[in-house]
Amino acid sequence: MMRRLVTIVALLFVLCVGESHAQYNKRYIAWASRNMLASDNYDEAIGILNALIRSDKESHEAFFLRGYAKLGLGDLLGAKEDLSRAIELNPVYTEAFHYRGIVNAELGNYEDAVSDFTEAIDLRPDIAGSYYSRGVTHMRNKQWVKSLVDFNMVLRFTDKDAQTYINRGIALCGMRDTLAAHEMFDKAIRTNREYPEAYNQKAILLMDQGRWEESLEMFDMAIKYDSTYLSPLFNRAIVLCNLERYDDAIEAYNRVLEINPYITSAYYNLAIIYSREQNYPKALENYNLVLQHTPENVKGYFNRAGVLAAMKQYQAAINDYTKAIELYPDFANAYLLRGRLKEQLRDYSGARKDKATGERKIAEYKARLEADPEGVAMYADTAELFSQILSFESKMTANKIQEESSQKEATIKEMFRLRIGGQRVVSERHHYYSPILEGRERFGGTELIFSNTATAPTEEELAAENSRLKALVESEEMSEEGLVAWGIVQLSMSQYTSAVNLLSEAIALNPNDPLLYINRAVARAEMIDYISSFAQNDRISIDSERTFTGRTRTYSYDEAIENLTRAAELAPELAYIYFNRANLYAYSGDMPAAYDDYTRALELAPYLADAYFNRGLVQIYMKDTQKGIIDLGKAGELGIKEAYDIIKRYRNTDNN
Repeated sequence: MMRRLVTIVALLFVLCVGESHAQYNKRYIAWASRNMLASDNYDEAIGILNALIRSDKESHEAFFLRGYAKLGLGDLLGAKEDLSRAIELNPVYTEAFHYRGIVNAELGNYEDAVSDFTEAIDLRPDIAGSYYSRGVTHMRNKQWVKSLVDFNMVLRFTDKDAQTYINRGIALCGMRDTLAAHEMFDKAIRTNREYPEAYNQKAILLMDQGRWEESLEMFDMAIKYDSTYLSPLFNRAIVLCNLERYDDAIEAYNRVLEINPYITSAYYNLAIIYSREQNYPKALENYNLVLQHTPENVKGYFNRAGVLAAMKQYQAAINDYTKAIELYPDFANAYLLRGRLKEQLRDYSGARKDKATGERKIAEYKARLEADPEGVAMYADTAELFSQILSFESKMTANKIQEESSQKEATIKEMFRLRIGGQRVVSERHHYYSPILEGRERFGGTELIFSNTATAPTEEELAAENSRLKALVESEEMSEEGLVAWGIVQLSMSQYTSAVNLLSEAIALNPNDPLLYINRAVARAEMIDYISSFAQNDRISIDSERTFTGRTRTYSYDEAIENLTRAAELAPELAYIYFNRANLYAYSGDMPAAYDDYTRALELAPYLADAYFNRGLVQIYMKDTQKGIIDLGKAGELGIKEAYDIIKRYRNTDNN
C-alpha cells in the first residue's frame, strides 16, 4: 500500500521546469523530451536527452528530465545520479530535490529523503507536494507524529484531498488511536464518495477488529467503484472465510486470479479451503500452482504432503515432507509425520529414526524456551500456523510472482561477428567501428555486416549465396575474402565444421587480419554449443541469445578464447574483441575475467550498451547487485529497454 502512496506523490507534484537559455535547438530538444515524459515515453525521452547532454554537459534541466525518466522506468540508482548532477549544476533546483527525495524514499534511504524534501520545502514553502511526500516518508519509517504534522500542512493548502485523510488515518492506526483513524477514513469517504481506497482502508481496520459484516460492506463499496482493485477483492475473500462462507470465498479468490493469475497466496488460500472441505484433488491442484511459482515455499510442501497423504499417495507425501525438512531443518512435525508415512510403507527403521529426530527437535525447542522464552520464536515449529489463511500483504506474495514474460532468465547479449546481409534487424544503439571494418561490407561479392544483432536472410538467399560461392571456389582459386564469405554463409547454415575450416584457410592466406580470428572464434564457440546441446543435462540454447543462468559449463571455449587473444594482439584498440572474449569467459563460468574484459571494452567504447548490459548481469551473478543495477541502468539509458525490467526484478529481490 505504501508503494501506491509514493506513486501518488509523483502525480501530486507538477513537473515544472524553467525556460532554458540555451540555443533554439537545445530548447526544442528539451521541449520534445518533456512532451514524451508527459505521455510516459520514458525510453524515447532518454534517447533525446542523451543528445542534449552530449552537446551541453552543464544543462541542469537535461539531467533533471533524464533523472525523472529513469525514475519512471524504475532505474532508481540512475535517477539519483542524474538528479544529484542537476542539483550540483543548480543548487536551488526545487524539483530536483523533490524527486531525489522520492528516489531516496523508494531506496529506503528515509533520512536522505526527508533531507531532500526539507530542502525543497525551504526553497518553496508554498508547494504542498513536498509536505505530502515528506509525510509519506515519515509514515514509511513509522514516524507517525511527524507524518501527521506534514499531512496537516497539506490540508492547509486543500481540505478536499481524500488521500491525505487516508494517510492521516493510517498514521493514527500506527499510533493505535483506532477511533480517530475511523473518523479520518470517514472524512475521506465524505470528501470523495467514489474513491475506492477510502472504503478499502476503512474495511481493513474493521477487519482487524473482527467486525466482519461491517468490513464486508466496506469492501463491497470499494469494489463497486473499482471492480479490478485487488486489495479489497482479496481481503473480502478472507472476510468470507471468517464468516465460513467458503463457496463465496472460492468465487472471490477465483475473481482475484482472473485479474492477476500470479498471486500465490490466492492459490494457497484456495488450497486450504479445499482441504477443509476434503476436496483433495482441487487442493492438490492449487498447492501445485503455489510451488510452481514459489519453489522454496516450505508451507506449500508441508501442506501438500498432508493432502497427498490423505489421497494415500504416501511416497509423494514423504518426498514433500523431505523437501520441507531440507528448507527448514528444525521442522519437528515434518519429521514425525514423515515417520508415520514410512510406517505405512513398512520402512520401520526410517520411521523410528524420524520419530527420534522429531522428538529430539521438540526437546531442544522446549529447552530453548526455558532458557530464553522471548528469543525462542525463531526456533518455533510453525506447523499449526501453516493451515491459516494468508493475508494479501503476505510476504509470500510480495515481489515474488511476476508475469510469465519476466520470469525468463536474463540473457547476455551475443558476440559481434560478420553476418550475411538480407532482411536485417538494425540496432539504433551507437557502436564504435575500427578502421579494420571500414569499407569491408562485401566479401567475395557477398554483402556482410558486422553486428551482434541477428539478421534474417531467407533460406533462398542463403542457398543462392552458398551455391554461388561454391561454384566460385570450384572454378578458380578462392581469395581470402571469398573464403570468409563462404565461411559466414556456412555458419549461418549451422555448418560449423565447414565454417571453421574455411575461416582457417582465410587465416592461412592472411594471418594478420584480426577480423578473421574474431569470426573463427565465434564459429568455434557456436560449434561447441551445438555439440553440447545433445547432452542430457544443461542444454544450451543455440538461438540468438544464450540462457544466462550463472551455471558453470563443463565444456571448453579455450580455442575460441585463444583466437580472440590473438585478435587483441593484432588490434588492441578494438572493443568488440574484449566484449566477445568476456562473453566466452562468462559462458565458461570465469566471471571475474568476464568483468575485466567488459570493463576494457567500455574503456575503448564508452557507449557500447551491450557491454554495460552484460557486465551488469555478471555483477549480479557475483552478488554485487547494486553495481550490476547501475550498469543495467546505463544500458537502459543507451537504448536497451529490457534492462529496466531486469532492474525492477533484481531491485525487488534485493529489497526482500
